[in-house]
Amino acid sequence: MNGIASHEESAAPLAEYTHQGVTQIAIIVPDVEKTAHRYTQLFGVGPWHFYTYKKPLLKHMTYHGKPADYAMRIALSYFGSTRIELIQPVEGKSVYADFVHEHGYGVHHIGLVVANMDRALQDATVAGLTMTMDGAGFGLDGDGHFAYLDTERDLGVSIEFIERPQNRVPPEKVFPDIQN
Repeated sequence: MNGIASHEESAAPLAEYTHQGVTQIAIIVPDVEKTAHRYTQLFGVGPWHFYTYKKPLLKHMTYHGKPADYAMRIALSYFGSTRIELIQPVEGKSVYADFVHEHGYGVHHIGLVVANMDRALQDATVAGLTMTMDGAGFGLDGDGHFAYLDTERDLGVSIEFIERPQNRVPPEKVFPDIQN
């Protein structure tokens, strides 16, 4: 085949998780509301959906393999078909707080949607990657799971696996409010 291996033929153990492309780019910011407003002013991006991820919304949280209790405020919108996630660390030890401490604010991770988080994490482990942090249970039915892989040194950015919930809980706020 012209000496070029397809994803299926390659020895790349995580190739199947790239078929949908990068579905999310996440940026750590000091204030999600101010940053979302600025993106809207400059690029017309919106609406933004705001959430606070912490207990009890997150029913399961770990940080470096141990139970954790962290909180972050997020805002979600789209640039075309790519979801943009703004993250403001609020409290607790997290990969977000680590990133701000080491680098300041900026692009933290790219997200890849997975159909089965358990299988994706097993595949990542076989590929020699470790999970640095995860959270689960943020969907309306207690589903939904995100997990970060320790890839920053090798790839220049963290990779997040995302198992989207079937239905999201209603956002705390929407900006701009498209109902008015």
